[in-house]
Amino acid sequence: MRIPSALSALGASLLALGLAAGPAVADASPSASPSDGSDSSAPTQAGTSFRTATELDQGQTATASGSTGDYLYWSFPADAKQRPTVRATVKLPDTHAGQTWQLDVYDGLRRRQACQYGAQTRAAAQGASTVELACTLRTVRGWAEPWSNDPLPGTYYVRLTVVDLAASDLGQPVSTEVRVDSKDMGGSAAVDGSLAKPLVPGIAVTDAQDDSASAGSGDSDDSTASAVLSAVKPKDGWSSGWWSDRWVWTGIGAVLAALAGIGGYALTRGSGRPSRVPREY
Repeated sequence: MRIPSALSALGASLLALGLAAGPAVADASPSASPSDGSDSSAPTQAGTSFRTATELDQGQTATASGSTGDYLYWSFPADAKQRPTVRATVKLPDTHAGQTWQLDVYDGLRRRQACQYGAQTRAAAQGASTVELACTLRTVRGWAEPWSNDPLPGTYYVRLTVVDLAASDLGQPVSTEVRVDSKDMGGSAAVDGSLAKPLVPGIAVTDAQDDSASAGSGDSDDSTASAVLSAVKPKDGWSSGWWSDRWVWTGIGAVLAALAGIGGYALTRGSGRPSRVPREY
C-alpha cells in the first residue's frame, strides 16, 4: 500500500507545479497594455536621426507629421524573450503618384534586423489614401555570440521613409502613426546567459562614471558630469536573464521521470520472495 500512496503524493505535487507554471507559459498576449488615441503621454513627433529618435513605450501609438522624403525615427525598449511587432500607417495627401514606403528596425548596435514576417516595404497606388507597413522581429535573446546578428536586449530604432516616389511628390505633407507591441515567448526562448547591461544609449558612460565614483574620485567636475541615458525601458525593468518558466517544466519533467521509475519498479518486482512451501505435483 505504500507505493499507491507515494504515487498519489507525487501526482498531487505534479498538479500543483503545473498549475503554478500555467499562467507563465500561457501568457502569450502582448506585454504592454493597449493605448488609445487619448493617451496624452504618447509622442506626437518623430526624430530625424538615430541620435534624435523619439522615445516610444510599447503599447503606445505615436503620431507625427512630416514630408515625403524625410527620415522619421522612433526608439523603443525590447527585453529578452520578447518578440516585438512594429506597425506603421502613413496617411498620404489627396493627390499623388505611385510611391513606395519602407519600415526598417535596428537594434542597440544599429544593426538592421530582418523581419520574420510582415509587409516591411509596400507600394501605394496613385491616389491611395493610406499605406500600412508591419515588421515582426525575431525573438530577442538574452545573450548571443559576438559574430551573430541575433537581436539583443536594449533600445531598438524604427526608421520610416519613402524609397520611391515621383519628383513632383517630393516634400508633400504626410502624417504617420507607429505602434510597437511584443509577445512574451516564455521559457522556450530562454538561453543560458545574459548581457551584463542592456544595449541602451549612454549605458557605458554611466558605468564609467559609477566606477570612478566608487574609486573615491573627489573632483567636483566629474561628479557634475552626466550621460545622456535613454529613458525608455520595460515596465517591469530589464530581466535578470537567469529565471524562466523553463525551470518549472524541468522540475515537472523530473517528477514525471520519478513517477515512471516507481511505476516500472512496481510492475516488474513481482509478488515478493518465492514461497518456501514446495509445490505439490
